[in-house]
Amino acid sequence: MINITKRNSLGLAVSMATFVESTVNDMCAGLLNFSNGGVDAMALDNYWHHRCNWYGPSGIGTGRGLSGVHNWHQIPFLNALPDRGGIPETSNMFSDGDYVEFTAWPGMRMTISGDGWLGIAPAGQKITMRSLDFWRCEKGLIRENWVLIDLLDVYHQLGIDVLGRMREFNKAKRLP
Repeated sequence: MINITKRNSLGLAVSMATFVESTVNDMCAGLLNFSNGGVDAMALDNYWHHRCNWYGPSGIGTGRGLSGVHNWHQIPFLNALPDRGGIPETSNMFSDGDYVEFTAWPGMRMTISGDGWLGIAPAGQKITMRSLDFWRCEKGLIRENWVLIDLLDVYHQLGIDVLGRMREFNKAKRLP
């Protein structure tokens, strides 16, 4: 394990857990700059390793490298859900060594707009999102991020019963 020590404004050493949490917090805060200046305004190079991996849920997939994270996940997400905002009272963040975990149930409120998201047409639908993130930091940068999003709940809020549709599709397999 690499020991990283960061000094706060008083010159006091900050613990590793505080440092990795600060890295993730600062990165999340930077995401808010997207609407004012796009990807460059988020300054993600300051937080993400250039060979990072972002592992999303089925339906979104994996982004490899910083450009993969930008183009495969972040830009479509931010364009489709520009008014997203956190729900602090449901949020919990904790860390252990190089790992930071965050969960909120639900953790964000947003409106589906722009180009839509995950095949959902943009019709101004208001939704909340339940998620769980795990980040692994390496030498002060985010190297991996595992993201679990309760997509079944998102679709349920939009009146789509994904499991019911699967049952209907599978009826054909049981027909003589």
